[in-house]
Amino acid sequence: MIFRRSLCLLLAFSLGGCWTPYKKSDAADREPLRHAAGDTAFQAFLGRLRIAVRKKDLPMLASMMTGDFGYTWEESAEPSAQIFTYWDQNSLWPVLEDLLTQPFAPQDLYMVSPPAFASDPNYNGPRCGVRMVRGSWKLAYFLPHGGQVQ
Repeated sequence: MIFRRSLCLLLAFSLGGCWTPYKKSDAADREPLRHAAGDTAFQAFLGRLRIAVRKKDLPMLASMMTGDFGYTWEESAEPSAQIFTYWDQNSLWPVLEDLLTQPFAPQDLYMVSPPAFASDPNYNGPRCGVRMVRGSWKLAYFLPHGGQVQ
């Protein structure tokens, strides 16, 4: 009986310190976007997002957006219920579709399109950004042109 308990304790201590392949390193937590463009979860999200934009699937798009989605430079902008109306009124659906076909590049906590927005500080054209929210990719903003927050 004592032998069994000793054997169980020995096994528990020896297996408790084993390296497990699913644990992330601290460096991976500090640089989450460096390799996101090739990440399969990121690519799958972009595929679903492209389809939802092409079909104008508003419920699906709403579920793929952050709660604080940015769509205009105006501080007095209406709440998120008006986003799709704003896109319709300003004919922005083709602009968003075009941005989603371009490559994405990391910029701070976002993956942004087009890559020129990440690399050129004077870029003033349309841009969109996605970010990780509680382990899921979400569309965080789509701005049709450059501007400055007042």
